[in-house]
Amino acid sequence: MTIKGFGDCPVPRTDYDRILLGHGSGGRLTADLIGKLFLPAFGGANATALEDSATLTLGEGGGRIAFTTDSFVVRPVFFPGGDIGRLAVCGTVNDLAVAGATPRFLAAAFILEEGLPLADLRKIAASMRAACDEAGVELVTGDTKVVDRGKGDQVFVTTTGVGVFPPGRSLSIRNARPGDRILVSGTIGDHGVAILSVREGIEFETVLESDVAPLAGLADTMLTACPSIRCMRDPTRGGLAGVLNELAVASKVGVRVTESKLPVRAEVRAACEMLGLDPVYVANEGKLVAVVPADDAERLLATVRKHPLGRNAALIGTVTDGRAGFVTMESLVGGERVVPVLAGEQMPRIC
Repeated sequence: MTIKGFGDCPVPRTDYDRILLGHGSGGRLTADLIGKLFLPAFGGANATALEDSATLTLGEGGGRIAFTTDSFVVRPVFFPGGDIGRLAVCGTVNDLAVAGATPRFLAAAFILEEGLPLADLRKIAASMRAACDEAGVELVTGDTKVVDRGKGDQVFVTTTGVGVFPPGRSLSIRNARPGDRILVSGTIGDHGVAILSVREGIEFETVLESDVAPLAGLADTMLTACPSIRCMRDPTRGGLAGVLNELAVASKVGVRVTESKLPVRAEVRAACEMLGLDPVYVANEGKLVAVVPADDAERLLATVRKHPLGRNAALIGTVTDGRAGFVTMESLVGGERVVPVLAGEQMPRIC
């Protein structure tokens, strides 16, 4: 495929007639699938907001709730630092938490493959119970289906969550303003590289574990200390770059980050260099990104660093009034590059 005027320079295809792994990447193909297929089919006023959770008003005087759902197909099911059960609870809890809601209830649906050891399922269930206790949520209903041997991949889990908004709280990825600062709550890329290390048999001098964790406590601490926070997101599929691009497009602003400010573990950086990956695209499952007015940024950073899940937090960039819809990065050598959203899949089946 070529674009007239650009010679033979190839550009990524988007006009596929079958589902690819890239349609689950959280990148451009995912956005195309939602925008061209799902929204025309289902999009109502609440769905088209495209936030991590839908915000629903329960009639006059009924308050507001956050409502979200997510499916988890990670391979392998057990990985350093977690498993598919903990991932399923934390992923949905975090979507509620970064919307500004207090997570309350979860539902879980299991698709099990014939032959799955009951001991493994028992470990997954115990892990989910522990994660629920850690997050302060209750799993109240669910469903189970079994598919033929060879027709699944051990176990898939879908979790749906409901949270309650405190009065007056309203976060949105459309709220960023030029001059705002961008905070990330810790090191990026840990989850994706931990999964990849198991798949590829990569060994490090220290054990690299997934960062999967429930963020409800951290989010509540941040919003209590700094109610001026404009928006929060957890950079899962598509990584930090995916969230920053969503922010730039939704708020119609530019986003500029500084590479030297990005917190990245040495072993994650080394693995990415070895495998040809960019850590800004690697998934996380226990980190959040927050946009905050500049006057409150340093105070928020100090608050986050006092929390056990925020010790490596950093201010990584600024919202600008130039290049609306684009994310740029000042490189380590002082140059500047555009950080686009990925067209396809860098690492499939990571969440």
